[in-house]
Amino acid sequence: MTEGANLEILSTRAGFNSAVRHIKKTMDIASRANTNLGDVVYELDDEDLTSAQTGLLLRMLLVDKLGYKSASTNLSSTVNDISGLAKEFEKWSGIDLVAAYFHPEIGLLIANPKIAEELAGFGQLNKHELLVIYAGLQGDETDENCQKAADLALKLFEGSKVTAPAFLTKGKFTVKNVSKPKKSEETKSAPTAKAKTASKGKSTAKRAAASAAPAASEKKSEKKAATIVQVKAGTPSKMTPRYAVVVQNELFHNGNVEAWKKIIASYRAKHPDLEVFVYYEGERIHDINSLFKWGKVKHGSAIEFAVAGNDIQDVAKLQRYLAQGASKQFEAFLRGPVNTVLKLF
Repeated sequence: MTEGANLEILSTRAGFNSAVRHIKKTMDIASRANTNLGDVVYELDDEDLTSAQTGLLLRMLLVDKLGYKSASTNLSSTVNDISGLAKEFEKWSGIDLVAAYFHPEIGLLIANPKIAEELAGFGQLNKHELLVIYAGLQGDETDENCQKAADLALKLFEGSKVTAPAFLTKGKFTVKNVSKPKKSEETKSAPTAKAKTASKGKSTAKRAAASAAPAASEKKSEKKAATIVQVKAGTPSKMTPRYAVVVQNELFHNGNVEAWKKIIASYRAKHPDLEVFVYYEGERIHDINSLFKWGKVKHGSAIEFAVAGNDIQDVAKLQRYLAQGASKQFEAFLRGPVNTVLKLF
């Protein structure tokens, strides 16, 4: 490919404006000297910063400009919780670290592995997915110790026990407090007002909630923070943790399947900008019918789901309905004319 071919994006107004916005954003982030890139992205909480742009920042700022060393691997196993690794990485004050994880549904995520809140944004690390660790000195010339640090950090993520050399525990790269910008009061109040309006006249929803989980469980679910991520297609988004729904019916049969499909369709109809992901035994289920066949999923099995989007709402209600749909009360969702969407939300 010739050098001129790389400039084709500038031949249209939309492409030119997109390139200008990216350059301005890159220059703004690059101007924040002596700051971990993961911290910068976390604090910006910029919904216009896409997954593709994040990848360009890693290459342009960490590799090309600062000369960070890197180590990568396709994970050999699934890791459910990595936030605890932050306590170990926090001791590594002799090196600056940035972790990049390619989430199978969400796209590229980056974090400062020394901060638990940022690591929690990765959620579950899935087997065979790509994880890259960058190690450097924020502008000072890198050396072989940076490569050693990246290699050791990768081993920690993979579950190996690592003894940190002295050069990793003595330096200036200590953890700082990070926080996301506060949203305006108008933004905070908007979802509440919308939720109140949506709750009027929902008699079907009241009947469906009759056997719902206890209120205490709902409050606990609502408190779980949504994780800042970017959708692989480039649309900025948030994603909840995975919520488990335990099958209460003897078998998760066709009736339960149809109930879940109607519940999710109702949720998507109310919130078209949100996506519902379903998981079973750690794997994402793209077609519920392909897995939930008669006798496949039995009583006591746990099915997980997560919601992604910019303005996530009604997750606890969705969890209640899915729990009922996985029980003997699934028939409540099968009433009404065929091919109609239930008004549950």
